Amino acid sequence: MRASLCTLFLALTFTAAAQNTPDLREVVARLDRLEKQNVALMDEIRALRQQLSARDPAPVDTAEAPTPAEAPPMNERLAVQERRVEEHEQSKVGTDHRLPVTLTGTVLFNGFLNGRSAGGDQYPTTASLTPGPAVGGGSFRQTILGVKFDGPNIAGGGKVTGSLYVDLFGGSGTSLNTLLRLRIASVDVSWKNSSIALAHDKPILAPREPESLAQLGVSPLTGAGNLWLWQPQVRFEHRFNFGDQAGLKAQVGVYQTSENGTGLPNTFGFDRARPGYQGRFELWSKIGDHARIEIAPGFHVSDTHTGLTSIPSRIFSLDWLIRPVARVDFSGAFFKGRNIGILGGLRQGVSVFPNGRLQPIDAYGGWAQVSLRATKRLSFNWYAGQEDDRNSDLIRGNVAKNLVYAGNLMYRLGPNVLASFEASQTRTTYLGFGTRLNPHYDLALAYLF
Repeated sequence: MRASLCTLFLALTFTAAAQNTPDLREVVARLDRLEKQNVALMDEIRALRQQLSARDPAPVDTAEAPTPAEAPPMNERLAVQERRVEEHEQSKVGTDHRLPVTLTGTVLFNGFLNGRSAGGDQYPTTASLTPGPAVGGGSFRQTILGVKFDGPNIAGGGKVTGSLYVDLFGGSGTSLNTLLRLRIASVDVSWKNSSIALAHDKPILAPREPESLAQLGVSPLTGAGNLWLWQPQVRFEHRFNFGDQAGLKAQVGVYQTSENGTGLPNTFGFDRARPGYQGRFELWSKIGDHARIEIAPGFHVSDTHTGLTSIPSRIFSLDWLIRPVARVDFSGAFFKGRNIGILGGLRQGVSVFPNGRLQPIDAYGGWAQVSLRATKRLSFNWYAGQEDDRNSDLIRGNVAKNLVYAGNLMYRLGPNVLASFEASQTRTTYLGFGTRLNPHYDLALAYLF
């Protein structure tokens, strides 16, 4: 009220002093408008206080209530509230779309020494026909990086899970030319007794392989009894339980072959990939608390297409795991068939004879391993494998037989640190040229995460 009287007095003073001056008349008009706005604001404040009193009739402790100077302005409070709402909405979107992801893998260092028939490779799969200098070195190229995700539940009590693993084995192999390369990956939809998988993995009929830290760039015993080739596939699995101690795991699917494994020249214009139909049927049984037996027959059927003809690939397989006691495993696989190279066998699945005849190469092979877990930290593995191709289907200079045998020990230095030493020998027999030998020694240190 006192401010209003002062304002009015100043207005009258200026008016009396210079009532004919246009600038002063404008000032008086502005002061009049400000007075009206002040009155309107006071009326709004009184109305707001009445509304607050009606909503919260409890007495206010004036000693603790913040003064107008302490209370944050209304626009700041609104901005804070809007930010909280926005953050809440963003959190909801993240919960709806984000999947729990786990980083996993193996940081692996290999120190290695090869004989004169290594052909310049870190771990040769065959002994070279032409000898060269002995080579050795160190490498992190077999390091594996992976992610696993745990997806949502779906209709029928199912669940979506998956994984993806890459390594550093791509590139030329020099320390300055190392590239990421896809190894295996899968998206699995699983129910209680059934599952469907879209995968990049080993052949369905050959899921097992030996234990080794020396050869991970390709699977151990590649070209020597282990059909390993990681390729796209779709597989369906159903599990039958015959009580608590036995069961059957049946798998069928379509596997994309790699027709470069036929060894055909590019001039034949063959399809680079073909669908292969595979199945595997694992019978298992538990005996007591520790003993276990798993036996699984399998099959593969596909055809290699060239511009001239269709060449069949037919393979039968059998793999197993026998655990007579808790610390000992005997595992392995066997196969027999023709045109094996398209699944990761020796890359000579089809011979081209001088008269133009195309001959699918008959082959048989397999591998076996004995594992002994001596203590919680120390384990031993002895394994060997071989692929033997029929000589009458080969051309001079082809590999007639490839045999590899190896032994390693692994010691767990800590919960996630492994050290390993492995020694192996590759014996490759070339039709018409005899047998070549290559020893390999490997010292590995692995950090698992």
